[in-house]
Amino acid sequence: MARPQMLRLPEVLDEIGMSRAAFYRMRARGQAPRLQKLPNGQIRVRRADLDSWWETCASAV
Repeated sequence: MARPQMLRLPEVLDEIGMSRAAFYRMRARGQAPRLQKLPNGQIRVRRADLDSWWETCASAV
């Protein structure tokens, strides 16, 4: 099954096991994957950005 290229924020939070508040705290520190705001105001995360962020986290441990 192909993974979606753009993930909704709840999907991202579920995958990384993090609350919305914790995610936004990380984002404020510049430590979260890049978000894409769609014209309708919804937030998405590109799969490639999330995978790259995961790799960065894994190499920092």
